[in-house]
Amino acid sequence: MMGDTYCPDCKRATEVVFDHSAGDTVCSECGLVLEAHSIDETSEWRTFANESGDNDPVRVGGPSNPLLTDGGLSTVISKPNGASGDFLTSSLGRWQNRGSNSDRSLIQAFKAIGTMADRLGLVATIKDRANEIYKKVEDQKPLRGRNQDAILAACIYIACRQEDRPRTVKEICSVANGATKKEIGRAKEYIVKQLEGEMGQSIEMGTIHAVDFLRRFCSHLGMNNQAVKAATDAVKKSEDLDIRRSPISVAAAVIYMITQLSEEKKLLKGKLNGVRKFIHSCFPSTDYILSSDADISLATGVAEGTIRNSYKDLYPYASRIIPTSYASEEDLRNLCSP
Repeated sequence: MMGDTYCPDCKRATEVVFDHSAGDTVCSECGLVLEAHSIDETSEWRTFANESGDNDPVRVGGPSNPLLTDGGLSTVISKPNGASGDFLTSSLGRWQNRGSNSDRSLIQAFKAIGTMADRLGLVATIKDRANEIYKKVEDQKPLRGRNQDAILAACIYIACRQEDRPRTVKEICSVANGATKKEIGRAKEYIVKQLEGEMGQSIEMGTIHAVDFLRRFCSHLGMNNQAVKAATDAVKKSEDLDIRRSPISVAAAVIYMITQLSEEKKLLKGKLNGVRKFIHSCFPSTDYILSSDADISLATGVAEGTIRNSYKDLYPYASRIIPTSYASEEDLRNLCSP
């Protein structure tokens, strides 16, 4: 049923019915065809799993991909179900696979990028940017002979930087299927060089700030909202200081400082939470309790020694960066001496 439409036979507005199979708009009272052979522009739904007996409609086709030659709209002959499948379908599928498909390597690369991005919890815009970067490099110079996993991981790293959602190299490395930090670093330099050669100008990678990593690190440690807010304010204020440390090290040091001023310190020392739960699941028989800086090191990927050295640089400015609403002067005096 549709809305009211004027019917010339009934001489008034009547309810009409749209016949999707014929494309006709019919008056529900007198049966007059008001419009014939209309085009239905709504989404088409079909089910191709009749043998399963489940009525699970699936949208016909998929979204086009401008990075592929055929737009990603080519036909794929699926494998027959069961061991005794249709011979013709099986043969056609084999011949199609043997045929030349210029986009086959791209499709595989895009799938790998999507898998890595999903494991990192990245949004679709970063996936699309990483796919675009890989496509540009592949078009300019074939990547045969290079570490494919490192190239794909480097594309994701650059895409995160360009979309202002940076990830650490260690985080990227954790989903890179065995590619090392050194290999990813070399791949990143190679990609940037290729893109700069194509565009004739330097590639804008986006500036990294400690606050970009802070919330994710705090979430890994299970810190409460009050501690996260205090750490965020402290990190933002630390940008005005002359602290010659990497943003990741500054974020880890600020978290270490905040844990010394709150109940989070007791939480980290008294419970197997966050990263400690994972370690405890691997070694259930051990009674070893990690210190807070070791917890922070595992959650942030920053070495314990680097955290302590960064904390040593931030310690003289504690009263300037820690919000007064979170810690009093007496609390700041009780901070651990570096």
